[in-house]
Amino acid sequence: MNKRVWIWNHYAGSMYEEQGGRHYAFAKYLRQAGYEPVVFCCNARHGKAETYFPDMDLWQEHEAEEIGVPFVFVQGRTYGGNGAQRVLNMVDFYQNVKKTARAYAKARGKPDVIYASSVHPLTLVAGIQTAKHFGVRCVCEVRDLWPESIVAYSNRFTRENPLIRLLYRGEKWIYQRADALIFTMEGGYDYITERGWERAIPRSKVHCINNGVDLEQFREHRARFRVEDADLQDPALFKVVYIGSIRRVNQLGALLDAAKQVTDPTVRFLVWGDGDQRAALERRVQEEGITNVIFKGKVEKKYIPDIVTKADLNLIHGSNDGRSLLRFGISTNKMFDCFAAGKPILMDIAAGYNPVEQFHAGVCVDCPEALPQAIAGLRQADGDVLGSLCRNAEHAAEAYDYRQLTERLIKVLEKER
Repeated sequence: MNKRVWIWNHYAGSMYEEQGGRHYAFAKYLRQAGYEPVVFCCNARHGKAETYFPDMDLWQEHEAEEIGVPFVFVQGRTYGGNGAQRVLNMVDFYQNVKKTARAYAKARGKPDVIYASSVHPLTLVAGIQTAKHFGVRCVCEVRDLWPESIVAYSNRFTRENPLIRLLYRGEKWIYQRADALIFTMEGGYDYITERGWERAIPRSKVHCINNGVDLEQFREHRARFRVEDADLQDPALFKVVYIGSIRRVNQLGALLDAAKQVTDPTVRFLVWGDGDQRAALERRVQEEGITNVIFKGKVEKKYIPDIVTKADLNLIHGSNDGRSLLRFGISTNKMFDCFAAGKPILMDIAAGYNPVEQFHAGVCVDCPEALPQAIAGLRQADGDVLGSLCRNAEHAAEAYDYRQLTERLIKVLEKER
C-alpha cells in the first residue's frame, strides 16, 4: 500500500476554507481507507490581493480538523484578474512547492506517491520532477486541456502559433513522463488520439475519474442548512433553479432571452450566484419587465443542497464558446450536486460523454433558444416520467459519490509502474 499520498492542487486553499470539493473529499476518504494524505496548495487567494494566512515564510501546515488531514500552504504572490501577476503566481507555486516538498519530507517523511492536479500545467511539471527526486510515482490529473482551451476560447491564438506549439510540446512531455494520467472528462484519450500522441502515450496509463459529489456531506448539509425563501417554498410555482457564476462567459443574457419566451405564469427562474455581469442583468430585468426571473444573490455552498432539492428543475446553463472542447466530455461540479438533489436536470450545453444523457436524468438541448419548449414539456410531463428522471438522477449521484470515486483513485495510485 502506498500509504503517504501527497495531493498537489494550487487552488485547494478554498477547499480547506469551505470544507469541501474534489481533493478535500478524496483526502477524507483516503484517510478513512488507511492512507495518510497531505494536500499542498498556494497561500494566495485566487483572484484576490490577499492570503489565507498572513506573515508566512515558505510554507505553513494547517489541519482540516473535520477530516483530520493536513493542508500545506505554500507561499506565492497575490494577484487580481488573469494578467501577468497570475502567471507569476503560478511560477511562484511551481518553484516554492518543490522547495516545500523537500523541507516537508525532512520533517515528516517522503511520500509514497504524488498526485498532482492541474488547473495549470506547472503543478504537474513540479510533481513529476519532485517524484523523480524522491524515487516515487507521480499521477498527473488533467482537469483543463492546456493549451487546447486557449485555442478554443481565444480569437488570437491558433494551433500554429509558436507559443501554442511550444505549450503543446510541454503538454506531451507531461503526459509521457507521468506514471499515470487521470482525466476528469471521459474523452481524454480521444484528445490524445486527435493530437496523434497515441504511440507515445499508451491507453493503459490513461484513466477517467469524473468530478462528483460527497453524498454524506450533501445530505448532512441539506438537513442542517435551510434557505428561507418565499419563491423557493411556494408550491404554486414551477421553480427552474440556476446556481453558479454570473460572468460574461456564463452568458446569462441568453437565459433572459429564453425566459421572455416562457408564457406559463407559474414558471420562475430563480438565479443564485454573483459575478461582474449580475448588476447589468438585474437592470435588464427591470427595464424589460422580465417578471419570471429573480436574482437571489450570492449563496454559501453549504446551502446549495437545500436549494437544488427544493427546485422543480435544475438548470445547467453555460456558454457554448469553446464548444470544440466539450466533445471530450463535461464534468462541471454543479451537475453532480443536481444529481444528488434527485430532481430532473435541464441542460443547454452540447457536450460529448454527457452524464445527464447517459443516466437519462433530464433533458438536454443544444442551445438556450430551445429552453422554453423543453420547460413546457417537463412542466406538462406526467408523474411517471418525472419520477423516472428523479430516480435516474439519484442513481447518477450514487455512481459519482466521492466515496466510490476514491476507490477508483486508489486503484490508480496503487498501480505498479
